[in-house]
Amino acid sequence: MGTLYIQHEYWFSVFQLVTAMVGMGATLTPKDFKELLLEPKAVASGTAIQIIVVPLVALAFISLFGLAGGVAVGLALIASVPGGSTSNIFTHFARGNIALSVAITAVTTLACLFTTPFILDLLIESYMPADFVMPKGHIMKEITLTLLLPLALGMLYLRLFPGTAELFSKWAIRTSMFGLLMIVVGASASGRLDLEVFGLGNVALIVLFIAVLALVSWLISWGVLRLSHADATAVDMEVVVRNINLGLMLKALLFPAVLGKVDPIGDMVLLSLLLYGGLQLFVAGALIAVRRRGVKPENMLAE
Repeated sequence: MGTLYIQHEYWFSVFQLVTAMVGMGATLTPKDFKELLLEPKAVASGTAIQIIVVPLVALAFISLFGLAGGVAVGLALIASVPGGSTSNIFTHFARGNIALSVAITAVTTLACLFTTPFILDLLIESYMPADFVMPKGHIMKEITLTLLLPLALGMLYLRLFPGTAELFSKWAIRTSMFGLLMIVVGASASGRLDLEVFGLGNVALIVLFIAVLALVSWLISWGVLRLSHADATAVDMEVVVRNINLGLMLKALLFPAVLGKVDPIGDMVLLSLLLYGGLQLFVAGALIAVRRRGVKPENMLAE
């Protein structure tokens, strides 16, 4: 399995991303974008936090903590991708504004065609060889083919087969999760996931990063912007739950695994992405538990 993964890492990453985005698209209709007009402040705020604040937090970590190259690039990838396909589901369970969550996911997903290569170029330039040139055009092409096109196909499926779209979406997302599992198994079998080499200090930094993202999002969405409980919940979920599927595809594009060759930076990037992907489920679960108990952000501030 390890050899198979290394030889076909790119296609493993494409498979899990395409199935995730088709599944996400099968839940979206053009009407979902009306939230842009109904709640422009909330949508603009959530989008700005995603595109501006999250990369700034990553930049602060990279600048202040003197991160190893692989961890720094991993955080940059996490910061450059939009909200994940499951953020809308988590928002629903947390009693947040689902329509707002869908709108922010849609907007940031479309915007990432341009924002992702720009953010990556800004954050990881110093960690790449002197002659390295960010393949912005290639990244934009890959995002179009493996993210935006499957998203559109999923929306088309919903339009043509509305009766089975919900079931189709569920199985597409489950298939994507199976693809992620295969990446973990394949990377582990090939020796690419070594926590001992990665170090507990770097694990702690990934934990701290997601905790800071959650805190900063909460402070801005409620403390500064005074969004409603439902809107703030949606924004927080969008910030915490990242599209790690896209991050894995970009990792395979920028740092492809080569059979018989050790790539410490690429391996650390991969482990950073997978660690964050696992941690975001726990943080989202904690947010769901807090919000469902009726502990609103304003009450927490009052304390």
